[in-house]
Amino acid sequence: MRVFALLFLVFLAGGASALDMSNRYRSPRNAERRVRGATELIVLHTTEAPARSSLNKLCERGEAHYCVTEDGTVYRIVDRDRVAFHAGRSMWNGKEDVDEFSIGIECVGYHDKAMGIVQIRAIRDLVKELQRMYRIPDERVVCHSHVAYGAPNRWQKKNHRGRKRCGMLFAMPSVRAQLNLARRPASDADVRAKRLVVGDDYLRRVLYGSVDTMKAAYATPAPETKGADGGNGLLAWLRRGANKPAAGKPDAGKVQITAKNPPDKKKLVPAPVAPVPPPQAPPKSIAELKSRGYTFKGSVTKGVTASKLAGGRWNSKDTYYTIRNKVIPGSEIDPAHIENGMGVWMK
Repeated sequence: MRVFALLFLVFLAGGASALDMSNRYRSPRNAERRVRGATELIVLHTTEAPARSSLNKLCERGEAHYCVTEDGTVYRIVDRDRVAFHAGRSMWNGKEDVDEFSIGIECVGYHDKAMGIVQIRAIRDLVKELQRMYRIPDERVVCHSHVAYGAPNRWQKKNHRGRKRCGMLFAMPSVRAQLNLARRPASDADVRAKRLVVGDDYLRRVLYGSVDTMKAAYATPAPETKGADGGNGLLAWLRRGANKPAAGKPDAGKVQITAKNPPDKKKLVPAPVAPVPPPQAPPKSIAELKSRGYTFKGSVTKGVTASKLAGGRWNSKDTYYTIRNKVIPGSEIDPAHIENGMGVWMK
């Protein structure tokens, strides 16, 4: 009877959602959104803003299907089978308007900062559940940067990949390992087909190259997968047998401590680990820019563009724009909003 009861629990775990979700920020626009015709992608975003303001905006405008906060809470915004306006100007393998065939998940945080393990686990579990529902392979779990593209402007004369770095960290191997995603997109099909050109080479190296700035933050192995998926969950326990130990000898490869073989006290003392300094907050004033060693390169005018002042680093996170007592990182600047009089600061 005990085995049958456990099998029944496995059945329930496979058929029902194992995630705790909240409807507190359900969008009032949900009912007016049409049912999506297909689901081919899961698109991961970063809010680039704190939880409360992000949730209010997402709810008001219906701009995502889910939002995952730092404490691991998953909020439903728009029904998962309806269209949510999360991708904006977007293209994937020649198909524009990615909203029409994707699910959007907003994650409270920033594209260049590590997220806590509680939040990562919640994102992982949500993604895995949606993958099972819609049969989406790992390489079709992408970040907003994979699909967003920019229209021609004064800096780039063609449609180009690199309009946003939103969700960029979710392309990095160390983060994908934490999400139990074994594969990622190998290359940009739209750039290969010359529908788009590369507008941000650093982003290209993150999405498809070896740049991974999160290695130090996620140096530990990926957290164990929950649920009945054959990994470390209930199903694996049943397959081993309820009263059998896991395969392998637990002490294999270890030196046995005996009276004849006492422990080496020197080896038992762990090496000191240097503390990792917390990430530095972006500068908020010209005085702070100067104190950190940034140099004023000039002001944007009709004859002097940001790209002339900063070159290829005009949209780098280490380039800053100042206007009306505001300091804006280059990684967050919208080309359409670069105006005359903006100061450009670089190291």
